[in-house]
Amino acid sequence: MQKIEHIGIAVKSLEAAIPVFEKLLNTPCYKTEAVESEKVNTAFFQNGPNKIELLESLDPEGVIARFIEKKGEGLHHVAFAVEDIEAEMKRLQEQGFVLLNEKPKAGADNKLVCFLHPKHTHGVLVELCCDRK
Repeated sequence: MQKIEHIGIAVKSLEAAIPVFEKLLNTPCYKTEAVESEKVNTAFFQNGPNKIELLESLDPEGVIARFIEKKGEGLHHVAFAVEDIEAEMKRLQEQGFVLLNEKPKAGADNKLVCFLHPKHTHGVLVELCCDRK
């Protein structure tokens, strides 16, 4: 793993959350994007080398909506940049981690992504991501 790529935060409304994070981080949102496969709208902020991703559910039964219903708005996942996502997935499976998807899938911000089951990472949802080629 190369670095923390971004921190994902679940929010009820991007419209309400974007101005708050623009003030907090003292930087504008640089990108919003719908990720239909995950049923979310995303908003990204870059502050120095750090990125924050806000996630709003597109579906009242979607993963983010269920997360917010259960735990409230807040930290959803930590994403790590990897150079070769398939090799990293294989390495982690061999180490006993459970992947939530068998193959990398398209994610926001032109990334390929894979999630690790939080039961095997002390309750933290971990996302692996690499740039799409």
